[in-house]
Amino acid sequence: MDQKPLLFALIGSAGYIAPRHMKAVKETGNRIVCALDRFDVMGTIDQYFPEADFFTEPERFDRHLDKQRRLGDNKIDYVSICSPNYLHDAHIRLALRNQAHAICEKPLVLNPWNVDALQVIEKESDCKIYNILQLRLHPAIIALKQKIDSASKYKTYDIDLTYITSRGRWYFISWKGQIEKSGGVATNIGIHFFDMLLWIFGGVKENIVHYSSENKAAGLLILEKARVRWFLSLDYNDIHEKVKQKGLRTYRSLQLEGEEIDFSEGFTELHTKAYKEILAGRGFGLDDARPSINIAYQIRNAAPIGKQGDYHPLLK
Repeated sequence: MDQKPLLFALIGSAGYIAPRHMKAVKETGNRIVCALDRFDVMGTIDQYFPEADFFTEPERFDRHLDKQRRLGDNKIDYVSICSPNYLHDAHIRLALRNQAHAICEKPLVLNPWNVDALQVIEKESDCKIYNILQLRLHPAIIALKQKIDSASKYKTYDIDLTYITSRGRWYFISWKGQIEKSGGVATNIGIHFFDMLLWIFGGVKENIVHYSSENKAAGLLILEKARVRWFLSLDYNDIHEKVKQKGLRTYRSLQLEGEEIDFSEGFTELHTKAYKEILAGRGFGLDDARPSINIAYQIRNAAPIGKQGDYHPLLK
C-alpha cells in the first residue's frame, strides 16, 4: 500500500527560495496544504499545490495549524520556513508549538544564543529543527571533502573564496539591506560557504575581518586544515570584465592551492536532496548549524583591520 503523503505548511511562500521547497515537497511525494506570506500574489504555488490554503496574517495561520493539529488526521507534519532571516527564530517556535518539525532556510538564526534557546525548546518537544545546508550535498563538495579527509591530517591548504552576486538598489531598501534583520553580507550571502568550509577543513582557529560595509566584506579564516581568504560582494563593479561580457551578474570561485573547484552547476536539485535526507532522519540540525552562525556573528561584530596581513586579492 502506498504511504500516506506527509502534510507541509510553508512560511514565506512568495519569496525567491520558496519554489525550491515547493518542488522538493512535490518530488518527495508529499503535500503543502497551507502557506503564509504577507505578499498576496502567490501564482507560483499553482504549479505545485493549487489547493493549498493561503494566509497573509500569521495569527490566522497559527490558528489554522492549531485547528489542524486538533483534528488529528489533518495535523501538519512539517513547517518549511523561507521567511526573512530575523523571523526564522519565531517561525521555528511556531512550528514546534504546533507539534510540527521545522525545516528552515539558512541562516537558521542570526545569533549564537538563539541556537541555545532553540535547543532547549527542541528538547522539550517531540519535534526536530532542521537547517538547509545544501552545499554539503553538492557532489563536487562531497568529492572535495573526501579528498581532504584522505590526505595528511597535518597539511594546511591555501584557499581563496570569492562570491559576487550583484544586487540592485531594491536590496538596500528591503529587509535584506538592514543588518539587524538580515545579519549583513557575511550572513545573508556567505553563511552556507562558511558552513561548507568548516565541514571540510575543521574548526576556527582565528577569524580576521579586513573589510566590512553594507555591500561587501572580506577577511581571513584560519581553520584547522586551511587558511581561507574570502571576499563577498553585492557590487556589480567587483565582477571581472570577462564575466560581464558574458552577460553574467554573479561570479562564484573557490580556489584550492591555485586550482579551481567547480561547483557552479547542480544547485537546482539540492533542496530535493536535502528533503530526502530530512525525511530519512539524516537532516542537519542545530549542532550542524551552530559553527557557521558563530562565524557570521563574529564577522558582523568585528572591527575591520584594513589591508593588513594576508588579505583577499580583490581588496587591492
